[in-house]
Amino acid sequence: EQAFILYLPKVIVSGDFYWYIKKGKHLIVAAADCTGHGVPGAFMSMLGIAYLNEIVGRMNKFVASEILQKLRNNVINALHQSDSADSAKDGMDIALVVYDTDTKKLQYSGAYNPLYILRDGELLEEKANRMPIGVHSRDQEPFTNHNVPLEKGDQLYIFTDGYADQFGGPKGKKMNYKRFKALIAAQENIPP
Repeated sequence: EQAFILYLPKVIVSGDFYWYIKKGKHLIVAAADCTGHGVPGAFMSMLGIAYLNEIVGRMNKFVASEILQKLRNNVINALHQSDSADSAKDGMDIALVVYDTDTKKLQYSGAYNPLYILRDGELLEEKANRMPIGVHSRDQEPFTNHNVPLEKGDQLYIFTDGYADQFGGPKGKKMNYKRFKALIAAQENIPP
């Protein structure tokens, strides 16, 4: 089992963060994108990391969707958010997986950010809930917990919108999700 992280923030501080922890037989991994750039985004990243450490540190049974629900409650309370028009709508998008290293079972839950699985040249997508970690019109709805059956050779990808939103190439166009998916699907042809 191998993993990689590509983290290339534009500036020293970033609103994107990755986080992982091993608790007994469970490996919990997240990739998140916080509102704001520079210092405000970095503040939200620090808040997210601190709350994930606290939430997971207090849990005995790990359920991906419950981690996101607790994270959302903590962020809303910490920022004193309400649904009034003048309340700050800061928050984060996140993909979070819980992997049981004994049973090889995977759970996934997401706030806007999906999970991609590359399997035998086919790109599969576990869709995220269309609501953020933070105040939202749907913030009373629970996050969905996906129990994802894995197969030998599966490659899992969690990410922020930083990939698809990049500008580049000969025409200076945005990568977008169609090209991003094609880039991931092309990884199947690269020898390990």
